[in-house]
Amino acid sequence: MNVRSRTHAFLRATPLRYYFHLIKGRMAGAPQSDESAILSRLVGQCPRTFLEFGFHPTEYNCIGLKDFKGLLVDGDPQTVRLARALLPSRIEARQSFITLDNIKGLGAHFPKLGVLSIDVDGNDYWFLKELLPVKPAVISVEYNASFGLKPVTVPYDGSFDRKQKHESGWYHGASITALTQLCKGHGYKLVAVSAAGGNVFFLPHGSEMPELDPAQAYRESTLRNRWSGTSAKEQWEQVKRLPLVDVT
Repeated sequence: MNVRSRTHAFLRATPLRYYFHLIKGRMAGAPQSDESAILSRLVGQCPRTFLEFGFHPTEYNCIGLKDFKGLLVDGDPQTVRLARALLPSRIEARQSFITLDNIKGLGAHFPKLGVLSIDVDGNDYWFLKELLPVKPAVISVEYNASFGLKPVTVPYDGSFDRKQKHESGWYHGASITALTQLCKGHGYKLVAVSAAGGNVFFLPHGSEMPELDPAQAYRESTLRNRWSGTSAKEQWEQVKRLPLVDVT
């Protein structure tokens, strides 16, 4: 573990993290890239509700949806505590370690779902697959740029923790190709990719937005590359021998 990682782990284990983000949240909040701006363009006249799995109270994808009611779900109690201190009453924050056993109940929180956002650094593909029958109007899901264009996802593991799976933290989730194929099979098309190479966005096939080819839309993760000093190709070399599911 490098110095940056050790410092981050130390701060997460102390009250300093809570108060730092409390002050940060009182001043302003934003997504890590342009996810919020993309969602604002895509939502149109969809139901004014959102469900987001995996979040931070000052940096989450649906943060710009000011007239939406939302449910934010995360397994970290301090994250949820901070969210309850910062966020307006129209947004509920709930602590829950998400599994295939409980995600259907969470997915039924709103009778009609406008935006579904999934970024849990683990079972993203399997959770999305379980929730696609809910028919959200807009889908945002994190893809693992380290997997390149290979149609793969990690196997489902109810206790998935990417830090325990591999020291790099690059073994998690699914590729842009795997997620696009999954959504296409349920009537959705790829319409946008975040600038930093972290999230993909889907709309129903009947929408007017043009469909993107994942091979052309793919971007490496600029944040991951910068933090690690590696490329997606180098990241893949470190995790390619770990268990993967080919979804073709």
